[in-house]
Amino acid sequence: MDLDELIARITREMLPTLSEAPRPGAGGSTGANGFAGGAKARGLAVDEACQGAVGDCAGCGMCAGLNTAAVGQVVSAGAERISAHPGTPEIHRDLAGMIDHTLLKADATEAQVRKLCDEALKYGFASVCVNPTNVALAASILRGSPVRVCTVIGFPLGATTPTAKAVETRDALANGAKEVDMVINVGALKSGNYDIVKRDVHSVVDAAAGQAIVKVILETALLSDEEKIKACLIAKYAGADFVKTSTGFGPGGATVGDVGLMRRTVGSNMGVKASGGIRDFDTAQKMVAAGATRIGASASVAIVKAAAHD
Repeated sequence: MDLDELIARITREMLPTLSEAPRPGAGGSTGANGFAGGAKARGLAVDEACQGAVGDCAGCGMCAGLNTAAVGQVVSAGAERISAHPGTPEIHRDLAGMIDHTLLKADATEAQVRKLCDEALKYGFASVCVNPTNVALAASILRGSPVRVCTVIGFPLGATTPTAKAVETRDALANGAKEVDMVINVGALKSGNYDIVKRDVHSVVDAAAGQAIVKVILETALLSDEEKIKACLIAKYAGADFVKTSTGFGPGGATVGDVGLMRRTVGSNMGVKASGGIRDFDTAQKMVAAGATRIGASASVAIVKAAAHD
């Protein structure tokens, strides 16, 4: 059975559970739509050569991965952000606008959070991503600027209840968060308790009430392909804006195969974020070509330096 057949079969099996959840869009957030490579759904292989790079454009939408000179076009076509850690050097303003400037260390200090925000303002990053305890501080620094505040929910294990995640989400929004990255209940998913997983995701979508982008972290390294498909479908039908590969605290990170699987499962009207194990610009481009609209990377400085000099 090929991948598309597997996705179709699992979708049919999941429909009774999924149909009880709100349809996509309940999150109501902007900026989550679209994979620049819309042709991916038509079966273009991840490693297939881009004919548009040497001739007439075939409309594959994979310029960022297969034609590095077209990175700027990907921004307007749908690619939105690349995560980066503190210390990122000044880069092209268009690329900077794709970056979530991230600081999720347990020992992050107030001074480091202030530096993170200062860098985001200086370089024009799309957001800063901080732990919930630092949301209010970041929001106070960034108030009135275009830089958004992102935080994490049920992080990093995802093993809290839907009620706890909803309360955490409302608290984060009250403190100024505009984006939330929630971790799915992995244990419930692997146990086949899909109603629990659905309620888990919807609790955050409902709490966000269209005021924040909701991203659902799957922790793909812990899941089989079938479980990844089911998690993506649940997140989509519960109204989330993005699915995301991993927390960065799990046993593994993003792979091109996982990103492609997630993209083919959720379609073109939902965001896909690849995170974990992306250490160079070439790998980042491959993730975008596979379907990612955002990328998280610990080696972000090397990635953006390569992008700036490409």
